[in-house]
Amino acid sequence: MASPIFITGIGTDIGKTLVSAIVAEALGADYWKPVQAGFAEGTDAAYVKQLLSNKESVVHDELYRLHTPASPHIAARKDGITITAETILLKARYILESANPKPLIIEGAGGLLVPLSDELMVADLISRLKAKVILVSRNYLGSINHSLLTAAYCQSRKLDVLGWIFNDDYLSYEEEIVQWSGYPSIGSIPNIAVIDKASVRTQAIGLQTALKDKLNSRP
Repeated sequence: MASPIFITGIGTDIGKTLVSAIVAEALGADYWKPVQAGFAEGTDAAYVKQLLSNKESVVHDELYRLHTPASPHIAARKDGITITAETILLKARYILESANPKPLIIEGAGGLLVPLSDELMVADLISRLKAKVILVSRNYLGSINHSLLTAAYCQSRKLDVLGWIFNDDYLSYEEEIVQWSGYPSIGSIPNIAVIDKASVRTQAIGLQTALKDKLNSRP
């Protein structure tokens, strides 16, 4: 069974869902967000579905759809639910086997240390999934610190990081983050005025070669 590609980031609201759509479009990959906390304004899965234009990608339903827009462990507690790694792993295996030979993009919630339960962090889930990781960093004041902390934690957990995708163009900290983190850049996404199928497809074409090279260089 192939390893999934896990999209995580240096925090919340840094563009993981947009990057997930672009990567899925570039690879013709399936998309899955196991845990959605808050959906009054729509889900990330629905957003990704409306941005994809290829015919190969399948957007899978969330495993946990929680009502409260909060940390997943709190939202799950309010809904009387306990999120477990075993349940997510079982569903991931089913999706990967049904998607074969397509890659599977899994979008996380927030950053690496977001708690999914009292005993399970996002980073723990990545380890259990044996996933390859794409880190999303958004250019803003403070992003160097947040990016390097994220990279240091990935290294401490020996996560299999493919590299960075940088989002937005407030200031360019990209070269420094790459140099100091030791993880390569896969590419950059500019501030997109209109996010739609066409703009996602354009960005996907631009990242396609770099993504495939990174994946092909891994066992």
